[in-house]
Amino acid sequence: MDHLSGLDAAFLHLESPETPMHVGGLSIMELPADYSGDFMEDVRTHIQNRMHMAPIFQRKLINMPFDIANPIWVMDEALDIDYHIRHVIVPPPATRATVDKLVARLHSSLLDRSRPLWEMHILDGLPVPADLPEGTRYVGLYSKMHHAALDGMGGQVLMEAIMDVSAVPRAAKKRLRRRESARADNYGIAELTVSGVMHNVSQSIKLTKNLPKLTLKAFDMFKPAKNPDGHNVEKMNWLAPKTPLNAAITNQRSFARFSIPYADSKKIAKLNNVSLNDVVMAISAEGMLRYFKDEGFFPDAPLLAAIPVSVRPEGNTELSNQVSIARMSLATTIKDPLERLQAINASSSHTKSLMSGVKAIMPTDFPSIGAPWLMSSLASTLTRTRVVNAVPPFANVLISNVPGPNITLYFAGAKQISTFPVSIPYHGMGLNITLQSYNGWLDFGLISCQKLMPDIHELAQHMTDAHKELLALSESAHPGTTEKVTEKVPENVTEIVAKKAPKTATKTATNKN
Repeated sequence: MDHLSGLDAAFLHLESPETPMHVGGLSIMELPADYSGDFMEDVRTHIQNRMHMAPIFQRKLINMPFDIANPIWVMDEALDIDYHIRHVIVPPPATRATVDKLVARLHSSLLDRSRPLWEMHILDGLPVPADLPEGTRYVGLYSKMHHAALDGMGGQVLMEAIMDVSAVPRAAKKRLRRRESARADNYGIAELTVSGVMHNVSQSIKLTKNLPKLTLKAFDMFKPAKNPDGHNVEKMNWLAPKTPLNAAITNQRSFARFSIPYADSKKIAKLNNVSLNDVVMAISAEGMLRYFKDEGFFPDAPLLAAIPVSVRPEGNTELSNQVSIARMSLATTIKDPLERLQAINASSSHTKSLMSGVKAIMPTDFPSIGAPWLMSSLASTLTRTRVVNAVPPFANVLISNVPGPNITLYFAGAKQISTFPVSIPYHGMGLNITLQSYNGWLDFGLISCQKLMPDIHELAQHMTDAHKELLALSESAHPGTTEKVTEKVPENVTEIVAKKAPKTATKTATNKN
């Protein structure tokens, strides 16, 4: 039986109507002026021909008897493709703001657990940049998939299955005939119970072996980071300072997006001898400070970011969650942006060194006896009591950086212009900043609760401005540096496929939508 791992199941059990636990994305696609087909039908055909290449499309969950263990995956023999792929018209007048509001609304609703946990929405009527040939059509692909089924890197594996490197889709791999009959998924109560008990026993043994090491590593996370000179930077607080965004949330979402050139961000990193991820953290920190200033709030302690850290072994392509969470300081008590960037780098390096030693022993599966009931009760308690409004949070914001391909990709014959992540806010951490690199750009998706951040687009603007200013400060501080940044964005589709793909000209800012 294909048991849901403990980590995968946590996303399932912590879900409530106020906190849907699916991840998604908004891809902007371009159809040429001479396109005369039915794109909705093209998408249906495209997915039907490839759904056997990614298990998430065809498998659904079955609960264990009495919730003795986590659910198991089984094949859905009666999948309704028309339910999962839908056509939506953007309400006129179609603007960037109306598209973002539509995505926020679509992201607010729960997935149907009686079916495979995914949906795709084709958004028609998107605005088109004025500098493109007359007749060019933009369409949006908003997709959402439950986090119980895949993490960020698992999403890259899914992208490999459905995306192409040319406008002419490649021939899909042949669908293999199932060796087992449909009866193989019709387990009886006795079979499910025995399997659940045995799975719990094996995971208990593994957890017991690694628990002492994990406990020591957890305490190490709160030791102060050090600068290259060996001096402590700042001690990591046990809890983050309370901010207006660290409160209970509703099921209504607000969403904003923006893009910044990858080369500019890499230049900032190179000039300051830090990583690209440090630059992302720095502009997030400055953007949040400016947003809070507009709200009349001034944090008196450094804001802390929760960052997902992949524990996926190299070469592993399973569509499951293999990720842990670490924390790092955003050094928001340091006013000078360049000094703050260095402090962020020190905190990041400290976190990386700790996580490198814990990856091999970090469990992504663990005993699940009583877990469904306990976690569901916790989610209900957080919603009903709103206790998170009264206690300091573990972190102030979740920031995730997903590496993507440095090539132009196509979906069902349409060229992908941008791909903006749409992720998960939660009680006590009402803002999620996720970005993905794609074809020379960093595409940011900001998601929050409509009640907490109805003006989330202002944060997007502050972060865009912070990036421009950090670039100017970096160039001013290093006036003699003229070296061109040539490092490529990491390629995560497939190296073989990527090497066969022709490079395309860098897109202009006017074509980013």
